[in-house]
Amino acid sequence: MVDAGVNEAAIGVFEHYYEQLAGGETGLIPEDSIEPLLDPPMLADVEISEQQAREAIGKTVIIKLNGGLGTSMGMSKAKSLLPVRDGKNFLDLLVDQVRATRERYGARLPLLFMNSFNTRDDTLAALAKHPDLPVGDLPLDFLQSQEPKLLADDLTPATWPADPRLEWCPPGHGDLYPSLLSTGVLQQLVDEGFRYACVSNTDNLGAAPDAVLAGWFAQSGAPYAAEVCRRTAMDRKGGHLALRKSDGQLILRDTAQTADEEMDYFTDEHRHPFFHTNNLWFDLPAVLAVLKERGGVLGLPLIRNTKTVDPKDSQSPQVIQIESAMGAAIEVFEGAQAICVPRRRFLPVKTTSELLLLRSDAYDVGDDGQLTLAVESAPTIELSTAYKKIGDFEDRFPAGPPSLRAARSLSVDGDWTFGADVVVTGAASLSAEGGTVQDGATLGQS
Repeated sequence: MVDAGVNEAAIGVFEHYYEQLAGGETGLIPEDSIEPLLDPPMLADVEISEQQAREAIGKTVIIKLNGGLGTSMGMSKAKSLLPVRDGKNFLDLLVDQVRATRERYGARLPLLFMNSFNTRDDTLAALAKHPDLPVGDLPLDFLQSQEPKLLADDLTPATWPADPRLEWCPPGHGDLYPSLLSTGVLQQLVDEGFRYACVSNTDNLGAAPDAVLAGWFAQSGAPYAAEVCRRTAMDRKGGHLALRKSDGQLILRDTAQTADEEMDYFTDEHRHPFFHTNNLWFDLPAVLAVLKERGGVLGLPLIRNTKTVDPKDSQSPQVIQIESAMGAAIEVFEGAQAICVPRRRFLPVKTTSELLLLRSDAYDVGDDGQLTLAVESAPTIELSTAYKKIGDFEDRFPAGPPSLRAARSLSVDGDWTFGADVVVTGAASLSAEGGTVQDGATLGQS
């Protein structure tokens, strides 16, 4: 790691987790050690004055996690460069959101990206067309670190001569904190008078800057807060917050921290009714103080992620990737809080099914970059594996997405190519045999 130029703080964090891993730590959180989170405050009930909102957003910085290449969708560049609507990609829409909030509140509101070595160059090149984006001397991005993949059988660094880049992996988005510290960005933000950070994923266009949320966080006095949403049957895989029985502290539990025999508890949306959106807020000086006190090591719970060294080759050696979740920092800060936000703040794009929905007329996109659901509830989209890779997906919608405003669901089992002006109504499904949906066709029934 030293030879590769990894910073000292990141090496310290890796060492911390490696010792746990070598000692047999699994990172599992047993169900009998926690209580469900049942009654968080609701954003809908928050009353914040215009002046309070203005003051809070004026001290806020927006941080977006942008280290992913979208490999699950067959991409080899930042997923945030994918076109979403009207020729604009995720980055363009995020910039529109920030620009509109600046204009409304007269706020500086910096937008910073945590890039990986794989996404930095493409991202900064794409942002160059927005010359008004930088704020003073603040950078537009900072780099997350990297760590070696470990062979599962003996925990030594994996080697893969066919592509040495695959010997390395990102350390999970929990790396946000030591990277903010080691790059000097955290100190710079505090020195320039910023107090609050709002962090989310670049692929979640729902997490737009929100002055009322900023005002709530400022008024709460909490050092840290997480946004949660009410769970549905579609959200069973997402991590959730819970109360640790031993001390009543809020903690985050992800899928990888749940034993196989307890997954029924984890996926029960009635037992654990709120899921973690990965949108979070924290007090910059408070985080800086704790990081300095702990030498950059927050001590977040270990996530032991088992994969193959080459994700595309199931026969390649099995490796362990040591990870941590940024949302797990909620357990580090006494007085941390959670707030339940509307579903509109959670619009992640992890699959081409979700991308199709955002590209369709089920959503309107304003000049402020915000996506608004144009129907009462979003239709459910399920596309077959023929659409999994972005290139294949684009080929099958050469004239753009079908109209989904009148749809409840669209299920495509086979390999179908869609013509122009296709309309989906009610519940529609296409069989496994595949084929072509003709121009102007109407699918489904009410």
